Amino acid sequence: MRDGTATRERIEQTAMGLFVSQGVAETTIRDIAQGAGVAEGALYRHYPGKDELIHALFSRHYADFARRLARAHAPYAATRDKLAAMIKECCRAFDEERVLFCFLLLTQHHSIERIEGPETPVEVVRAVIAGGMERGEIAEGDADFATGLVMGIILQTATFMTYGRLHGAMLPLAARLTSACWKVLQA
Repeated sequence: MRDGTATRERIEQTAMGLFVSQGVAETTIRDIAQGAGVAEGALYRHYPGKDELIHALFSRHYADFARRLARAHAPYAATRDKLAAMIKECCRAFDEERVLFCFLLLTQHHSIERIEGPETPVEVVRAVIAGGMERGEIAEGDADFATGLVMGIILQTATFMTYGRLHGAMLPLAARLTSACWKVLQA
């Protein structure tokens, strides 16, 4: 008896692609089933509905991305080096896994309640910024506000690339993004 792993993976990849290209609200279960080449009933055997599919995808991949960022900055002691490593990882993720990156960080997920805790990319970035503030490496202030500014610089660049306002890969921009983020954190 087959375990359905291949079908589930096809459903998930199709769903993420549609959520990114069409929007979450505009994507229907029928769209996902047709795109994945399965009957709607088969999709419902894996997920009770669209909201549960979104939540399962988001929760699993969001925590995975948080761990990627944590691994990227772990070898470094200085806040600027930690920041550079996380920005480089974000750029690499955007270039190599654009649909996943956009699903996690650019797509609006109105059906998902706010996800908090140590296993989110935002909390990983915030912890590095708060640590830098505590050590006096960056200006004291509101760590949440500073995290919002840093994430905004990274995500707005990714948004411009997604919509064709910027071209090429994001990884070559990592040093400039780091410099811009560092300047914001020094203000």
